[in-house]
Amino acid sequence: MTITLFTFVDLYSRALVTLDHLLTKGVARAEELGVGEGEMLGWRLIGDMNPLGFQIMVVVNFSRWWPARVAGLAVPEGIDADLDVAGFRAAIAETRAYLGGLTAEQFAGRDDVPFTHQIGPGMEPTMPSGQWLSVFATTNIYFHLSTAYGILRANGAAIGKPDLFAGGL
Repeated sequence: MTITLFTFVDLYSRALVTLDHLLTKGVARAEELGVGEGEMLGWRLIGDMNPLGFQIMVVVNFSRWWPARVAGLAVPEGIDADLDVAGFRAAIAETRAYLGGLTAEQFAGRDDVPFTHQIGPGMEPTMPSGQWLSVFATTNIYFHLSTAYGILRANGAAIGKPDLFAGGL
C-alpha cells in the first residue's frame, strides 16, 4: 500500500465511524445510569480537562478542516461543542460525506507546500502541508478520540480496545 496525503482521508473517515460507535456505547451507558445525554456529554476524565462533547467536536472539526487546508480547498464550517447526540451524529455523517467527496488529485503534489497556521498565542508555525496533516492533525484527532474513549471507559461504558477499531483496520 502506498501512503499519500489522500490516505489520511480514509483514516479520518474510519476515526469518525469509531467516534460514532463510541457515542452509541456512551448513550447506552447513560441510559443504564439513568442520566441524560447532556450530562453524558459533560463527562470528563478529570475536572480541568474538556468534556466529552468537546472531544467529539475536535475530532469532527479536525477531520473536516485539515484535509481541506492541505488540499487548498475552502475550509468547511466547524461545529460547536454544545450539540446534542443527534447533532453530533449528524455532524459525523456530514463530515464523512464531505471526506467521501474528496479525491486523490486534490492532494497530489501538496506534500511539501508550505502552510502557516496559528495554533495558539504566539504559535504560528510554517510547515510542509504533509507534516500538518500526518503529524499535527492526525495526532490531535487520535488524542481527542482516545480521550473520548477514556472518558466513556472511566464512566463505565462497555468498551475495550477492539472498540477503537470499529471503523475497520
